[in-house]
Amino acid sequence: MELIRGLHNLRPRHHGCVATIGAFDGVHRGHQAVIGHLLDKAAELQLPALVIVFEPLPREFFAPVEAPARIMSFAEKYRALEALGVDRLLRIRFNDQLRAMTAQRFVDEIFVAALGVRYVVLGDDFRFGADRQGDIEFIREQGRRYGYEARPTATVTADGERVSSTRIRQALERADFATAECLLGRPYSIGGRVVVGRQLGREMGTPTANLDLRRLRAPVSGVFAVEVNGAGLRAAHGVANVGVRPTVDDSIKANLEVHLLDRELDLYGARIEVTFRHKLRDEQKFDSIDELRKQIACDKDNARRWFAAQAGEQQY
Repeated sequence: MELIRGLHNLRPRHHGCVATIGAFDGVHRGHQAVIGHLLDKAAELQLPALVIVFEPLPREFFAPVEAPARIMSFAEKYRALEALGVDRLLRIRFNDQLRAMTAQRFVDEIFVAALGVRYVVLGDDFRFGADRQGDIEFIREQGRRYGYEARPTATVTADGERVSSTRIRQALERADFATAECLLGRPYSIGGRVVVGRQLGREMGTPTANLDLRRLRAPVSGVFAVEVNGAGLRAAHGVANVGVRPTVDDSIKANLEVHLLDRELDLYGARIEVTFRHKLRDEQKFDSIDELRKQIACDKDNARRWFAAQAGEQQY
């Protein structure tokens, strides 16, 4: 999949496509329906399928600390869209200039002049432009003017409610991973490259792999039983902590640290995927490193017991 980093990198060869636009946070089942519609129409018209996203997300631009936690980083979103078969991903920087752009100007300059869209696929709740002036009817009206077609994608529901990023965040916040998996169409995971941390876990006899989350906040918080894939690992059992490490750190930025149970590997620089299976406890601040060490030992034992119980259930 081709990544186009900004409007300034659009070239004449990018003119003529089938396009959609949105946040696509999570690339959940509703998003997958939009992408399926996009790919079907692109194949019919024999044109590239293009997805437009904003970075940062508008709500992050307006209020970065208060904005909803990202379900996935941009890199994870890229890989998810690539796996679905999208041809091109146009990443537009959201800034004050774009914030002030009217819906009419967006259509004139981006959809028509820059991309030459032939067909626009829309989610059922999409709005864009200054003060969110543009909606589905506006884009369809402009399509009649400019000669492109625009169609919404039918709403996808689960348990009688619309599938949405908000519902997924709510499920993840209460550690309801079964519901999150139903809405996402896959188990919830966080992927990334292992970076060098403070080595505190190794000093305490519990070496951890630290992932750069590429986001200020994560949608999960606490200590979890997880499975780790990548770097030669396949559903390896582990314990992960997601939070701000209150006992050893004063940062407000979320971190993910994962310890592999009963094995030790050098994962620095490797890309791994951490799949969340069960919440063990909330994150908490301890009075000393020794108390933290004792709790980590309990967490590891509790995770082993949980995985053993799951394996026992699968035998019957």
